Amino acid sequence: MDFSLLEICDLSVYFRMYDGVLGQRELQVISNLSIKVDAGEILAIAGSSGSGKSLLASAILGILPENAVTAGEMRYDGQSLTPGLQKKLRGTEMALVPQSVAYLDPLMRAGAQADGHKKPCPTGRRREIFGRLGLPENTEKLYPFQLSGGMARRVLVSTALIADAKLIIADEPTPGMSLDQALEALKLFREMADDGKAVILITHDIDLAYAFADKIAVFYAGTTVEIASASDFCKGPDALRHPYSKALWRALPQNGFEPMDGNQPYAGNLPKGCLFAPRCGCRSSRCEQEAPPMRELRGGEVRCFDAT
Repeated sequence: MDFSLLEICDLSVYFRMYDGVLGQRELQVISNLSIKVDAGEILAIAGSSGSGKSLLASAILGILPENAVTAGEMRYDGQSLTPGLQKKLRGTEMALVPQSVAYLDPLMRAGAQADGHKKPCPTGRRREIFGRLGLPENTEKLYPFQLSGGMARRVLVSTALIADAKLIIADEPTPGMSLDQALEALKLFREMADDGKAVILITHDIDLAYAFADKIAVFYAGTTVEIASASDFCKGPDALRHPYSKALWRALPQNGFEPMDGNQPYAGNLPKGCLFAPRCGCRSSRCEQEAPPMRELRGGEVRCFDAT
């Protein structure tokens, strides 16, 4: 690990929304979120739907909707990640593997889309990556409507690999792939990290994440609740710090598929104090009144007053 290519400190994201005929209100969807990813590292981001994972990707790339407002600090390679710098780096030094295959242009062939900004792309390089992802030889000549869902997703993965970006953000890159295809895609991301790139892997599949990632950041209700080494998730709940991380581990099929009572709070109705407190069996009155800060603990970071 050489240096932090991307640092995010206390990021908050709000959406300005109309409230009635003339009034406006701000809906906070990310609050005081902090992460960093080093060159040579895969940081996996895990958490339930609605926890802010994809919104973070959009905030980093500067592609949030026009009614979005951000606060906090984002730095890329030591520079403030301003809108101008985001525009300059997007598609070149920073590459996105989007969650939806609708990002593919329906009027462009798959090969041209995979090349993206890297023109002219060596045909051999594109075919090598397509081959490793299990795409047939004629895929480069096909239009998106001629691709299956899994093929389309693998074409999206290839765009980041061909771009040779320094920072790759992969948002749920493996759904629709067979296990072998998903493993090959993640091996390619691992190779890129080992070659000095920084990779953010947004995923619901914690099993695949800790097999390839260096660290895992756990999101809940729009903020970071724990950052731990991937090996901690392999060891089990006693190695983890936050009660939500422990609950995620217990919810895995091989660990009993144990459900958790309650629901993640809606962005428009966040509780006072700790966002996880309403579902936490260890909460105290302090948790219901104060928002805990991130703190270092046992080689990781946790947002919890009582974690030990």
